[in-house]
Amino acid sequence: MLPLLSHQQTLEPVYLAYLDALEQSEYSGDIDKRYSARLVQATDNSVYQFLPQAVLYPKNQQDIQIALTLAATDAFRSVTFSARGGGTGTNGQSLTHGLILDVSRYMNRVLEVNAEQGWVRVEAGVVKDALNDALRPHGFFFSPDLSTSNRATIGGMINTDASGAGSLVYGKTSDHVLALRSVLIDGSVLDTHPLDAGLLCNTDNVSDNPLGQKLISAVAAVCREKRTQIENQFPKLNRFLTGYDLKHVWNDNLTQFDLSRILTGSEGTLAVITEAKLNLTPLPTERAMVNIKYDSFQSALRHAPSLVAARATVVETVDSKVLNLAREDIVWHSVSDLIQEVPGKVIDGLNMVEFAGDTVEVEQKLASLEAVLTEQISKGACGVLGYQVTQDKPSIEKIYGMRKKAVGLLGATKGRRKPIAFAEDTAVPPEKLADYIMEFRAVLDGHNLQYGMFGHVDAGVLHVRPALDMCDVEDEKLLRVISDQVAALTLKYGGLMWGEHGKGVRGEYGPSVFGDELYGVLQDIKGLFDPDNRLNPGKLVAPKHTGALYYDIDSAKRGKFDRQIPIEVRDVFPDVMNCNGNGLCFNYSSYSPMCPSFKVTGDRVQSPKGRAGLMREWLRLLEAEGVDVNALAKAKPLGLLQRVQNTLNAQRDYDYSHEVMESLKGCLACKACSGQCPVKVDVPKFRAQFFNIYYQRYLRPAKDYLVAGIEDSLPLMAAAPRLTNFAAQNPLSQWVIKKAIGYVDAPALSVPTLKQRLDGHASRGYDLAALQAIPEEARSQFVLVVQDPFNSFYDSGLVLRFIQLIEKLGLKPVLLPYKPNGKPTHIKGFLDKFAKTAQSSADFLNQVHKLGMPMVGIDPALVLCYRDEYREVLGANRGNFEVKLANEWLLNVIKDLPAKAAQGKQYTWFSHCTESTAKPNTANEWTKIFAHFGAKLTAVNLGCCGMAGTYGHEAENLERSKALFEMSWQQTLAKIEQPQVLVSGYSCRTQVKRFAGYKPKHPLEALLELANIYTQTT
Repeated sequence: MLPLLSHQQTLEPVYLAYLDALEQSEYSGDIDKRYSARLVQATDNSVYQFLPQAVLYPKNQQDIQIALTLAATDAFRSVTFSARGGGTGTNGQSLTHGLILDVSRYMNRVLEVNAEQGWVRVEAGVVKDALNDALRPHGFFFSPDLSTSNRATIGGMINTDASGAGSLVYGKTSDHVLALRSVLIDGSVLDTHPLDAGLLCNTDNVSDNPLGQKLISAVAAVCREKRTQIENQFPKLNRFLTGYDLKHVWNDNLTQFDLSRILTGSEGTLAVITEAKLNLTPLPTERAMVNIKYDSFQSALRHAPSLVAARATVVETVDSKVLNLAREDIVWHSVSDLIQEVPGKVIDGLNMVEFAGDTVEVEQKLASLEAVLTEQISKGACGVLGYQVTQDKPSIEKIYGMRKKAVGLLGATKGRRKPIAFAEDTAVPPEKLADYIMEFRAVLDGHNLQYGMFGHVDAGVLHVRPALDMCDVEDEKLLRVISDQVAALTLKYGGLMWGEHGKGVRGEYGPSVFGDELYGVLQDIKGLFDPDNRLNPGKLVAPKHTGALYYDIDSAKRGKFDRQIPIEVRDVFPDVMNCNGNGLCFNYSSYSPMCPSFKVTGDRVQSPKGRAGLMREWLRLLEAEGVDVNALAKAKPLGLLQRVQNTLNAQRDYDYSHEVMESLKGCLACKACSGQCPVKVDVPKFRAQFFNIYYQRYLRPAKDYLVAGIEDSLPLMAAAPRLTNFAAQNPLSQWVIKKAIGYVDAPALSVPTLKQRLDGHASRGYDLAALQAIPEEARSQFVLVVQDPFNSFYDSGLVLRFIQLIEKLGLKPVLLPYKPNGKPTHIKGFLDKFAKTAQSSADFLNQVHKLGMPMVGIDPALVLCYRDEYREVLGANRGNFEVKLANEWLLNVIKDLPAKAAQGKQYTWFSHCTESTAKPNTANEWTKIFAHFGAKLTAVNLGCCGMAGTYGHEAENLERSKALFEMSWQQTLAKIEQPQVLVSGYSCRTQVKRFAGYKPKHPLEALLELANIYTQTT
C-alpha cells in the first residue's frame, strides 16, 4: 500500500530560529518553509540540485533590508542568501543550500518611463518581455535579448550580464545599466551610478552610506592600480563576462568611475540588486530577415563572418539537429513557410540574418546581401543552398520564437542521453569560431557523443549541448572530463568558457583565466562586500582565507537523486523524468495558455516544472521505502474504514504525498503544457497516475465521484430534464451542493433535449446494418456525428445546428449513439474506469470506422482525448478509428464547394486551451473555412478562460477561475460585439455565460447562419 512518506530534510536550527525572528519583525513578504517550495527552488535550467532551507518572497526593498539586517546580528551570521529571479540559470547560478530571496513574485513593477530622456526605472523582478510590453507604446525597447525573455527577470539579466541575439549591435545588459539600487550585506542601501573621478577625493561626495563609501574608494583604487594587468589579461571579446568587471568600472580615459559595472555580472555575490535605471533603444522603423540555408553546419559557420561584414544587426545559426527537432514541435507550424525545403537538397545548417534600422538603410543592406547570395547559389559557392526573405514583423518574431525554443527543444531528443547545459556558452573571437567549433566537435566525437548547436555566430558564441545521461555515473564523470577539456580549449583560442550565461559553479576555472594576481583582486572585492561569504556563497570567488569555493563542476546534480528511481519506474513516468527545467511554463504573459495555475497563483509549486520536480522526489521516496510503484498502481484501495481513519489523521501525520497532492490538484488539466513545453511534459497524465495511487490510502472528495459519474448519469437525468433542473438549480439545492459536495454553478440540462429536438429527423435511428448496406460509392455523402456529454446534454441546440449545417452542405448526417468518452474519469484519476470506458468506446468507434464514413466531434477536448489519452492507455488496443474535429472535416468538405461571395460579416474566434496547443494550426483552418463562406474571421491569442472542464465549477477553485477569466478573456470580450464572438470549447462558452452574462456562438452556428444567408440571396 502507499505508505506515509517523510523526507527527513528538516531545517537547520539556526535557520528555523532566524525565520521565526523574521516572522516577528516588520517583514511583510512571504516566508515559505514547505518542502515542496524548497524542492521547486532546488533546481534551475542546469544539471544541479541544491535544496535551500526556505524561500523568501519580499514585497519591497524594505523587506530585503529587514532580512539582511536581522541576519547581520551575531546569532544569525551563518545564515546565507541567494537572490533569484526567473531561475533560468544553466550552471546553478542562483542555487543555494541557504535561503532563496525570490524577487519575481512581488518586486516586478515598471516604476518610471522617461521617453524624452530614453530611460526606464524598474524593480529587479520584472520579466524582460513584460518590460518591453510597457515600453512599446513609447517607441522603445530594452535591447539585450535572450532566449528565456518571457520568464527571465531584469535582476537576473543584470546579475549575469545577460545578452543574446544582436549583441554585436545592441551590446549586453551592462551596456544599458545607468544606475543601480542595491541592499548590502549589512542591510544598508547603496545607489551606484557613474561618478566623475574628481568626486572620489572626498567619499562624502559619492555616497551617504559608510560601507558604500568604503567600497567605492577601495574598488576605484585597486582597479586604477591594476589597470595595465587588467588590460593585458582580460579577453578581447564582445562577451567580456568576468564575474566582477574590473575592466569597465573605469572608462577608457579614467575620468569616470561606476561601481555598477562591478555589480553587473556579480551573480548576487556582492549585494542584492532591487532597482535598476536602464537606457533604452528606439524601436527600428524597418526590419528584414534573411534565412540562409546551407549544405552543412560548417558552411553556415564559415559564411557567418561575411554576413557580419555586411553590417547585419543579428546573425544567428542553428544546426540540423535543432532544425529537425523544431520540425517535430508545435512551433514549426508557425515558421514552415518561412524556412521551406530546397528541392533535391538537404538543409544541414541555417543562418538567420536580420537587418534593423531606418527603411533606406535596411533596403540597401538587404539588396546588397541578396545580390551576393544569388551569385553564390549560382556558382555553388560557400555551401549556400538557398535563402528566403521576410520583412513582416510578426513573421520575424516567429522565427526568433523558434530559435529561442531551441534551448528546450534539445531536451526532446530521444533516448536516455539528453543534450544538457554545462559548457554551452563559450565565447571566442568570431573570426576563430569555425576552427574552434571544429575542435570542440572533435572533443565530443572523441567521446562518441551526440550534440546540438545553435547560437550567436556574430559574437563568437555558440551553444553546444552534449547529450549525457545524468542518471549514469559514468556519464556524470564524463561531464567533468569534457568540462575541463572545453575550458582549456577556450583559453587556447583566446576566449571564455562563460560567454553569456554567467559562471555559476564554474568559478573554479577563474584562476586560469585571470591569473593569480587578478584572481586575488576578485577575492579582495568579494571580501570587501561580503567578508563572511554569505551572499550566494560558493559562486565566482570566495573571500581570501575562507577556504575553497563551496561549489564546483562536481557538486550535487539532479542525476544523483534521479538515479535512485528504478529505470522501470522512470519509463512509466517519462514526463516526470524528462522535464529539463527550461522554465517555459513560467511564461509571464496572461495571453499565453501556458500554465494558468502558475499565472493565477504566482507559486512555482503550481507549475509543470514544479509538479514534475515534486513527483520525482515522490518516486524517489517511495523507492527508499522499498515500494514498487508500478505494482502499487495496480493495487486495490484500502478498506473504507482504513481510508476514513487515514483521512482523519491527515492533519496530524505528515505525509509528503499531501504536498504533491496540493500541487497537482491545482492543475486545470488544460494540457497546455503537453503542447507548449519543448519536451512535452504532460502534467494531466502523471496527475491522473498520482491520483489513482493517492486515493488508495485516502478518501476521495465527493465531487470527484460526481465528475467521474457524470457521463453515465446524464442519459438518466435527461429522461426528465425539467425535473432534474428544478432539483439541481433551485437556491436551496445549490447551497446544499456547494456545502456538501463543493460544486458550484452547475449548468442546466438542455430543454428540449437533443432527442426531442431531433424527434422524427432522418439523422436519428442509427442502424449499423443499414449503413453497412449503403454502397461504398455513396458513403462519402454521409457524416457520422460523434456525441459528447457536454454538448449533447447541455447544449443540444448546437448539435442540432451542426446537423442542419451538414444538410445545408448537401450531405446526410447520422447521429451516432451516445457513448461516454471517459475524459472526466481520467482527469480525476479513476484510471481503471477510464480504461474500461475507453476500450468500450474504442471498440464501438472502430466498428463504425470500417464504414469509411467521416466521424466528426464537436468539442475539442473530447475529440483530442480519443487521440491522446486513448492511445496512451489502450496502446495497440485502441485501434485505428479517427474522429475529426469539425474544422478538420470542414476543411476537406469546402474543397468540393464553390466559395461564396463576401457577405461583410466579421467574427472573432476564441480557442480552447487544449485545442490551440495540441492543434496550433486550428486558427488558420477556421479562418480559411469562414473565408470560403464569405466572412472574415479573426483569431485572438488568449490565456485560459479559467473553466477547463469542471475545474471552474469546484468551489475551492472559484476565485482562481474568475481571476483567470479576468486576466485576458474579460477585457478582450468587452471590445467585441457579442454577435461576433465565437467560442469553440463548451467549457469556455460556459465561462463566458457565467462571468460575461451571455452565451457566445460556436463557429458552426455562425457558419449555419452564413449558409442560410447565402441560400436566401441566391
